[in-house]
Amino acid sequence: MIVINNFNEYKSFEGQMIGTSEWHLIDQDQINRFADATLDYQWIHTDTVRAENEGPFKSTIAHGYLLLSLIPYLWKQIADVKNVKMEINYGIENFRFEQAVPVNNEVRLQATVKSVTNLKGTVKVIVQAKLLIKNQLKTAYTGDVIFLYHFL
Repeated sequence: MIVINNFNEYKSFEGQMIGTSEWHLIDQDQINRFADATLDYQWIHTDTVRAENEGPFKSTIAHGYLLLSLIPYLWKQIADVKNVKMEINYGIENFRFEQAVPVNNEVRLQATVKSVTNLKGTVKVIVQAKLLIKNQLKTAYTGDVIFLYHFL
C-alpha cells in the first residue's frame, strides 16, 4: 500500500501503476445482497438453478454495478490518502465491461494514476481502474475513476 500525504506526493505518482488490491471473492450471498439493495433480481444473477441450466456461464454472475461498487473498498487497499478533510467520489468515465464474473471467482483492482490536477485547492485525481479476475487474461472491466480531495 502506498501512503499519500499531500498534492505533491500524489503528483509524483502521475502516470504510474501504483498497485493492486487483495483478492476478493464474489460469492452468491454478496450477489443476493446486492440484488436486494438494488432491486435487480435478473435471473442470471440470482436464480442459481436456471443460470446453471440455461445461462451461458453455467452459473450465476455478478452484477456489473456490484463490481463497480467495490472500487472504494478495493482502492483503500492500494492507497492510503492522509491529511484529507474531504474525499469525494466524483465520477466514472469510459468504463467497459469486458468479461462477466461468475459466482465464486476472485477479483482484484489494479490502479494507475493517470492525472493529478490542483483546481484552486481541490485536487482532482483520475485513476485508471482495471478489475482483474483470478486466472483470467481478460479483465472484468477497465475505466477511469475520478476522485476529488480537499487536503488539510
